[in-house]
Amino acid sequence: MSDVLDELMWRGLLASSTDEEALREHLNAGPVTFYVGFDPTAPSIHFGNLVQLIVARHLQAAGHRPLILVGGSTGMIGDPKDAGERTLNSKETVAEWVTKIRDQVGKYISFSGDNRAEVVNNLDWTGPMSVLDFLRDIGKHFPVNRMLARDVVRNRLEDGISYTEFSYVLLQSMDYLELFRSRGCTLQYGGSDQWGNITAGVELVRRADGARVHAFATPLLTKADGTKFGKTESGAVWLDPTMTSPYAFHQFFLNAEDAKVIDYLKVFSPRSREEIDELERQTAAEPHLRAAQRALADDVTVLVHSEADRDAAVAAASALFGRADLEDLPEAVLGQVVREVGGVELRPHGGLPDVVELLEASGVVASRSAARRAITEGGAYLNNQRVTDPDAVVGEADLLHGRYVIARRGKRTVGAAIINRESPAP
Repeated sequence: MSDVLDELMWRGLLASSTDEEALREHLNAGPVTFYVGFDPTAPSIHFGNLVQLIVARHLQAAGHRPLILVGGSTGMIGDPKDAGERTLNSKETVAEWVTKIRDQVGKYISFSGDNRAEVVNNLDWTGPMSVLDFLRDIGKHFPVNRMLARDVVRNRLEDGISYTEFSYVLLQSMDYLELFRSRGCTLQYGGSDQWGNITAGVELVRRADGARVHAFATPLLTKADGTKFGKTESGAVWLDPTMTSPYAFHQFFLNAEDAKVIDYLKVFSPRSREEIDELERQTAAEPHLRAAQRALADDVTVLVHSEADRDAAVAAASALFGRADLEDLPEAVLGQVVREVGGVELRPHGGLPDVVELLEASGVVASRSAARRAITEGGAYLNNQRVTDPDAVVGEADLLHGRYVIARRGKRTVGAAIINRESPAP
């Protein structure tokens, strides 16, 4: 059995652990059953959660057995935020999201072989439990002074924290105890922002059953300046293609900073050390070629979506910026591109709009006068064709798939319009 801990450390996937040497011995001693949890707080998991699924792949490839927990009960409570109470979702909504996320995570692990994965739902053991049993069997192991000392609780005390969120740590800790008892699980991991909850689970197993179990945390992904990732212009980067298109997903990783791209490759790409070292060398020598970014975007898009989606995303980006024909893009892919660049819907009353109107409406210029100026200066394009006549009108031949027009000013300012003639403007 390979020393998977060294691989995780090289890839930057180990931020902290309960005891590194003990954990190494435990992993090297034989197959270990481990778990990682995902709360259904949205219809999809996002790219930050992907880190945990990739860790699960590494551990399973080394012979260990994954338990992927989807929090049907913890998802109804919500881990305390740094500020303000979470909005509680309905039971029906959480149940729907549990199903979607359960289906999603199954793509990244194997359900066959001696160490086949299992997806579990903590509602199965918390749902039937009475409040009295919960307080007697679980609550008695949690000193209030320790709970009050947790950073997230201490930071919320002045503004107030509900008992619901205060008790979240008990529910998550009970998961570890249940999986230890029912499935022999002796390792939990998660993001470093969950370290307090994770170690509380380790302590609960020790207090309740007198057993030693293990845990580690993965680092939070950050930008080069050390700040956390915020949302993109179109929102979080989801793994569900209906929430973040494969094109937008590919673009997100393609825009990785030079200073961080090798770190991201180690985390997200299955490439070997030698391959990543070579990409690091290329990035240092010729950063303008963005070889590492292209490798990163390609690898992660194939992992999350497919090779066909990767190829379509590459083709769409090439066509969007004039290096290939937009006419060759399938309608579904072009539709993704139009949505990502903020395509505006135009409902013409009568004929098609003139080019100046379309340039302004698509947002590539600020005004009609700016549109005329861009045309006169030779910097205005429709579907990658330079516009030379300020009085030109959009023609039927300009409508891609009968409804889309891509507008561009210069090399990088891109917009789009969707011509909707089924519901003309009043």
